[in-house]
Amino acid sequence: MIPRIHARGTRTIGLLHYLYGPGTHEEHTDPHLVGAWDSLAPDPGRDLDATYGDLQRLLDQPVNALPKNRRPAEHVWHLSLRAAPEDPVLSDEQWAEIARRMVAATGIAPDGDDAACRWAAIRHADDHIHIIATVVREDGRQARIRRDGKRSQAEARVIEIDYGLRRLATGDGTAARRPTSAERHKAQREGRERTAREELRESVRRAVAGAVSTDEFFDRLAAAGLLIRKRLAPSGDLLGYKVALPDDRNKDGEPVFYSGSKLAPDLSLPRVRERWSRPSETPTAIDGSWPDQPALPPVTGPAFARRRAAAATWQALLVIDHGDDGTAAAQIAATGEVLDALAKTSAAHTRAELREAASAFERASRSHVKAVRGHDRGLRQAARDLVRSGPVLGRGEDGACTAMLIDMAFFVVTAAAKWHARKHHTQQATAAQQAAEHLRAAYQAASVQPMTALSQRGRRLTQRVRQQQANLLHQVLPELADQIEAEAGWPALAATLDDARRAGHDPAALLTEATARRELRSAGSMSDVLVWRLRRSAHLPALPDDRNATALRANRHTSHSAPTTQSAPGPTGNDPRRGR
Repeated sequence: MIPRIHARGTRTIGLLHYLYGPGTHEEHTDPHLVGAWDSLAPDPGRDLDATYGDLQRLLDQPVNALPKNRRPAEHVWHLSLRAAPEDPVLSDEQWAEIARRMVAATGIAPDGDDAACRWAAIRHADDHIHIIATVVREDGRQARIRRDGKRSQAEARVIEIDYGLRRLATGDGTAARRPTSAERHKAQREGRERTAREELRESVRRAVAGAVSTDEFFDRLAAAGLLIRKRLAPSGDLLGYKVALPDDRNKDGEPVFYSGSKLAPDLSLPRVRERWSRPSETPTAIDGSWPDQPALPPVTGPAFARRRAAAATWQALLVIDHGDDGTAAAQIAATGEVLDALAKTSAAHTRAELREAASAFERASRSHVKAVRGHDRGLRQAARDLVRSGPVLGRGEDGACTAMLIDMAFFVVTAAAKWHARKHHTQQATAAQQAAEHLRAAYQAASVQPMTALSQRGRRLTQRVRQQQANLLHQVLPELADQIEAEAGWPALAATLDDARRAGHDPAALLTEATARRELRSAGSMSDVLVWRLRRSAHLPALPDDRNATALRANRHTSHSAPTTQSAPGPTGNDPRRGR
């Protein structure tokens, strides 16, 4: 159940006309009173002899009893309360009791207070009511309703339990603003799947992903087709911005602009700028490098961008597990940028799930833990690489590296969910879990072709080689070996271990490292996870070509040299910007 405290009003009669009227889109059906401060209060909805003026005069009576110089200008208090779509339809009597609990909890009409404010609850739809009240009490004092929003939320959580309704997580003030009912109805009327606010939020998030300067950010907004209005100080300094969809117009035909802060708390201009610079340092190179960050090799294609993003994601996973709160929060926020960039450049068969994953994780990327920026450069560079490398078709090495990155992203998003849960960030933990489910579905779509090809390669290994890989598995992972061999991905893992051996690596050492740094039991397919960890850490092609087997052997001479389109950067200690 979602309560919402609206801005205070000055005209009781105006709000009553709206609540009892047809609505802006004829959405109000059978408006009527379900509860009030007085059981004899007139109901203009069902009593033909009652008028809006009758109810307005009674509600305003304590206000008008005050001398004019003591009457508050904004005396109209308004709360709407909406049930979840899956909740049962409540009766008028149930809504009346819920309304009484809400006015008591918020301080409008505390239980047992005979001099409380006057109020009325009006229902004009199955799933919600509106409560109107005047903030002057019967004794002439103003109601104590500070923090009424938080108190209404707390009471809603108790009501959900008492009435068996869907239980929502308590908010912490970091969520993006929900579309208003008017915005939702406008989207429905115009045949939009989402409101303009939601479309703009996604477009701005994608424009931010990996950006390193204000100019680049605005260039990306313009390239996305958005209208931009900048707010400038008299000195000419940029203070803020607003964006609009070209085809979203008001009744006068003018574009409807939204400021960044009205889209999401972290999309205001100051918060956006925090991502790419700290107060004492700014990027000094066009590729976004910082003074203390060595320039990385240029991205040469989508596959290489995805491999480097997978390496950065793996490093972020370790930081979230073992770093302090500020650095972990920064990694989680930057993970959202990687997901946005990945969704923007994804192939058609994974695009929908990746967009849903990025959209869900947007809520998990913000909390009251302040992100210590600067520690997230590896992920932000990865997001930049993904955007600049362009979209993929989902086949060959590009598609295989996409599966590798999605697999890594699944684990970092799962780690973020656990981190938020430990901090009791319920909404963020739930959002991260939802994102993980969408990533799981995206991985299933992305991995079919590369895992099938790798499995076929594994089945073509000689019996002696297959047995060698099985023996190695039992040697390194004796407790999990039987389970892994029973999985559909075992042939692909056997092929990967053989590829690593032929490329000059020690398969036992690689396998030990891949399992020591992160547990496997929570994985849906342990063999799949190990395939991508090994192919990333050993710099193996994600989808090797059997017709050129000599390329694998050549890796023993080039695995630590400058990367190509099919290899990741060589490891350099614990540098989170490099592969491991």
